[in-house]
Amino acid sequence: MVKMHMLLCVTFFILHLSSLMLVTSSPSSSLHYKSIFSFGDSLADTGNGPVIFERLSIFNPVTRHPYGSTFFGRPSGRDCDGRLIIDFIAENLGLPYVPATQAHNGSFHQGANFAVAAATTLDAEFYHERDIPGAPSKFPLNTSLEVQLAWFESMKPYLCPTERECKEFFASSLFFVGEFGVNDYHFSFQKKTVQEVRSFVPDIVATLSMAIERLITKHGVRSLVVPGVIPSGCSPPILTKFADDSPAAYDSKTGCLKAYNEVGMHHNSLLQAALSKLQAKHRNVRIIYADYFGPVMEMVQSPHKFGFEDVLSVCCGGPGRYMYNASVRCGDAAAITCVDPSARLYWAGVHLTEVANRYIASRWMGKINSLARPSSKGAK
Repeated sequence: MVKMHMLLCVTFFILHLSSLMLVTSSPSSSLHYKSIFSFGDSLADTGNGPVIFERLSIFNPVTRHPYGSTFFGRPSGRDCDGRLIIDFIAENLGLPYVPATQAHNGSFHQGANFAVAAATTLDAEFYHERDIPGAPSKFPLNTSLEVQLAWFESMKPYLCPTERECKEFFASSLFFVGEFGVNDYHFSFQKKTVQEVRSFVPDIVATLSMAIERLITKHGVRSLVVPGVIPSGCSPPILTKFADDSPAAYDSKTGCLKAYNEVGMHHNSLLQAALSKLQAKHRNVRIIYADYFGPVMEMVQSPHKFGFEDVLSVCCGGPGRYMYNASVRCGDAAAITCVDPSARLYWAGVHLTEVANRYIASRWMGKINSLARPSSKGAK
């Protein structure tokens, strides 16, 4: 009886110790993602854009100096002076940088990046029908979310030979669906009123929702990160293109255009509601909303907290109020580059500097690490 009592005590102690270890261990120790798959636009493109554009004889400035100068020491195919958010997340998870499918000749078993600069959520036909200028209609390029999903599905047989193996493989992978939406809105702003563009938001969010549903139900994906959109009204291209003489159009504290930011807030609100519905439907799946808008606004509102000297002007661009000029792009001979990119929020156009990407990545990693990856055997 004494022996039995001692055995029960030892067993209880082991179980109690195990529970403490689960509680006190670092969040990242419970994550064992074997690969990252990414869909999106230039905010996530690690090299697809230059390859695709070259095939169509379209010049892409990211192939020139000073792109990549902060970290890679050369242009890396990224629209940044260094690393993107997806790069920092891969580093944090102990995985290699997610290779661009159009620029990588090796294995994609540790992940693949389908993101392409200028990609839209909706197919190019949507914009052709509405006579909206911009990347989807300026040249024969359609790299929408649907197209990128088709690329992924074409690659699938090379990643895993059977459906069972694919489900096991994708269950241990982290999928990024986006950022999508910025190009849809920015291209549309060129031709449509803000209210007309706002009416596109439900279609864009519905397309994102259907893509996520497809990844879950058709391919067995169990962990997804879905970013919202940036505050467009704070971006140099929008501030330059749609400068308003009325002080009422601007946020007096930030200098951002309020109407364009409101479209982004509407998108993010509908997106979060859609993700909540998907999460309720698929309880054994982790769907993480990744906030782009909040961290960027935080940096805009408190620049000195982040060591920024200027949060509305680009580091690399042409002459103009925000150092943004559509005729003089970063990489052009006439372009001007700031002395210290780490003192700026924006690198070129809507694209952020490496230091800004690092901060946003740290915010997203907090959410990724907040819960253990769901068991492939069922709901938690």
